[in-house]
Amino acid sequence: MSAPSMSRRHAAGAESARGLLLTVLGEFVLPAGGLAWTSALIDVLGRLGIEEKATRQALMRTASDGWLAAERVGRRTRWRLTPAGERLLTEGTERIYGFGAALPDWDGRWLLVLARAPEADRAARHHLRTRLTWAGLGNAAPGLWISPHAERVAEVESVLAGAGLAGAQMFVSEHAGRGDLAAMVRQAWDLAGIEAGYREFLAEFTAPAGDPLTRLVELVHAWRRFPAVDPELPRALLPPRWSGIRAAALFRRRHAAWSAAAAADWAHLAG
Repeated sequence: MSAPSMSRRHAAGAESARGLLLTVLGEFVLPAGGLAWTSALIDVLGRLGIEEKATRQALMRTASDGWLAAERVGRRTRWRLTPAGERLLTEGTERIYGFGAALPDWDGRWLLVLARAPEADRAARHHLRTRLTWAGLGNAAPGLWISPHAERVAEVESVLAGAGLAGAQMFVSEHAGRGDLAAMVRQAWDLAGIEAGYREFLAEFTAPAGDPLTRLVELVHAWRRFPAVDPELPRALLPPRWSGIRAAALFRRRHAAWSAAAAADWAHLAG
């Protein structure tokens, strides 16, 4: 029995409708000039198991966030990406398509960050945790964040300033050889959970496409979560037979194989 479709596993709920909508906007609307009819978006998300009402709600939420603007053209509604929406999607697509292209080289240096937001400041704690995780840092111990990407000092400084923690300490150092480095890596990052996600991705997209447009949306939608959870560790710090390497190669093969037919289908709907 084949694995269930991504659309069947994740289509329920407003958050899934919103996420799939953003994937469609980034994959098709952004490259095609930033315009899309409501009917085209309802059609595509409907193929993915999203009901029309949920699609319309996702459109309104995305517009209220300032990423889309509605235009009336006769009796029809057309959506236009705002400058903020274009920036959001451009940054997101660059991260998605650039992620996993190659394992980074490593000179053995670590970036260490000593930072802890006040317990009472939930907003600062959330900002610190989510943004440092997005930057690829792992939480090795309370108040201690680490990364083998020592070059990300400027990015981390921006995160700390945004959390109001400009006085936090940062160091670039090397491991002196004492202690279990692999255990520290497992403590800082959930590599077992990330590996399981990659295996699920491989199982889901090994089969060829039926409908290239929906399969391409599902492919990109599934792949886009990995840059948020995978710190792109160098090979020396990864477990043996890391599935992320095969998953990245599969993503690129499937994207190349399905893109032309999917874009033609979208152009027909958007015409």
